[in-house]
Amino acid sequence: MMLTLELLLILACLFYGARKGGVALGLLGGIGIVLLVFVFHVPPGKPPVDVMLTIVAVVAASATLQTSGGLEVLLLLAEKVLRRNPKYVSILAPFVTCFLTMLCGTGHVVYTMLPIIYDIAIKNGIRPERPMAASSICAQMGIIASPVSVAVVSLAAFLAKAPAGAPVIGFVTLLSITIPSTLVGVLMIGIFSWFRGKDLDQDEDFQKLISDPENRKFVYGESVTLLGKTLERSQWLAMWIFVAAIAVVAVLGAFEALRPQFDGKPLSMVLTIQMFMMMAGALIIIFTRTNAAAIGKSEVFRAGMIAVVAVFGVAWMADSVFDANLPVIKAGLTDLVKTQPWTYAVALLIVSKFVNSQAAAISAMVPVALSIGVPPGYIVAFAAACYGYYILPTYPSDLAAIQFDRSGTTHIGKYLINHSFIVPGLIGVGTSCVIGYLLATARGLV
Repeated sequence: MMLTLELLLILACLFYGARKGGVALGLLGGIGIVLLVFVFHVPPGKPPVDVMLTIVAVVAASATLQTSGGLEVLLLLAEKVLRRNPKYVSILAPFVTCFLTMLCGTGHVVYTMLPIIYDIAIKNGIRPERPMAASSICAQMGIIASPVSVAVVSLAAFLAKAPAGAPVIGFVTLLSITIPSTLVGVLMIGIFSWFRGKDLDQDEDFQKLISDPENRKFVYGESVTLLGKTLERSQWLAMWIFVAAIAVVAVLGAFEALRPQFDGKPLSMVLTIQMFMMMAGALIIIFTRTNAAAIGKSEVFRAGMIAVVAVFGVAWMADSVFDANLPVIKAGLTDLVKTQPWTYAVALLIVSKFVNSQAAAISAMVPVALSIGVPPGYIVAFAAACYGYYILPTYPSDLAAIQFDRSGTTHIGKYLINHSFIVPGLIGVGTSCVIGYLLATARGLV
């Protein structure tokens, strides 16, 4: 009974915090932990300090890249790829937004690309819903495949502390599963999107809309583009510094011997990521004309700090409950998860929808899964399930896609659940989980 009440308290905090948005999700965890400790007399767990510090380092570097203008270099290159192949925008655009997220560690890069994707689609007679919805979904899917995303560094930090006897899954092994499984998922979304919905010339609602000259002018509008914009040398330098730091982290993760050893053990990848991300941000400031004071005002920094607070509150609250009730939870769930491991993926997907954050979902679920004996291989195989907030069209990138699509083809249906994003999301995440499981099996992880 006590465990049930404590779980209901967690769910109430998650639900109310997610509805309020912003830092509310993490702060509601503060109410939860106070009630757990002072009312339910649950011993307080340990906040995920390593995870939070890694998030701070990665976000600081990414925000510095954005403030320096280096992000514009990547966006301009992405637009060139799309405009050279406009007929294939429904397949190329999802890959472009996914790759941008993988490089930058945040799905917020999609906002700048959405109006460009719309312009390319509508000017070439392609139903905008096809690339718009797919691009929004794939931008978020790229998070679990990014070596510098909050979700991946959080997952790597938790896996590094897996119980004794469990197989050790390093940073590179983790990415060797999540990157190909994500890309296959993106491909399936692109193939589906190529054929979805009516062509514009056969869509009665669209034709009725543009029959009004004013509406037609609004729908087709003026072109939105970054082409022709002059980029400074400092912007290119900032981009290359950031990409080089990611490459060094990947190499150090792949070749353990390159990392210094202390007490007979190589430097952990968690600390390695923290060091090189902080250094990348510092080098960008030193060698470019980046306004250091503006970094903290950037969108990437704001979103990243919200993630830190969310992970702090959610993970601390959940860790306290599950630590205090570990024997009961093990007795009730261990056999189920071991015999039907897909139930872990379903639970992760549902929690992700509650918290609207992949990092927060991982912080809430992975420590619990490891503590009740879920093999780390299954956790990696089903990592893509941490993205479930496409189920309801409430996430900012989805809402932005709807707003940027002036044709009205990207939409929310009458019954809320029948919106433009749910089928691509289910296809992408479902495919990624299946491929992740096959890859983990082939590697002997499950």
